[in-house]
Amino acid sequence: MIKRVRIAGLALLACISGAAMADGFETIESQPLREVWLNGGFYSYHFQRDKGLNDSNPGLGAEWRFSTVASATVGRFYNSDRAYSNYAGVYYQPWKLGPVRIGAVVGGFNGYPKMRDGGWFPAAIPTLSYEYERVGVNVAIVPSYKDRLYGALSIQLKLKAF
Repeated sequence: MIKRVRIAGLALLACISGAAMADGFETIESQPLREVWLNGGFYSYHFQRDKGLNDSNPGLGAEWRFSTVASATVGRFYNSDRAYSNYAGVYYQPWKLGPVRIGAVVGGFNGYPKMRDGGWFPAAIPTLSYEYERVGVNVAIVPSYKDRLYGALSIQLKLKAF
């Protein structure tokens, strides 16, 4: 699993670096879309490697891309603290560097025992997304928050359902 995530990460970095040389940074024009993407959770590489956190975060999620710059997302996964979490949010990615969209996902999460006793909390997480035909990847840079949430580079592979 780790090898596949490293390969996906290297592929995304290659896309970004190649795109930077070829296309440059641009603002995306908002156009309506109707796409549904499914994912099987995340793989998270935690910045604090000494905490014994769970890097493999399997789950089930969906993303409804209703615009070239925005999509709604919901899901459930087994989190870094070895508990189940739910999430709901909106991706807003108004810029691109070549084929890679840049922005953030804003929404709510629950299930982290040290954060509001496992209850819901808001979050804004910087994200990069790359999609090619029926496959895609979301890369999130999750910030740390005190001793309650631990930062990570989180990778989510996804498949277009329709």
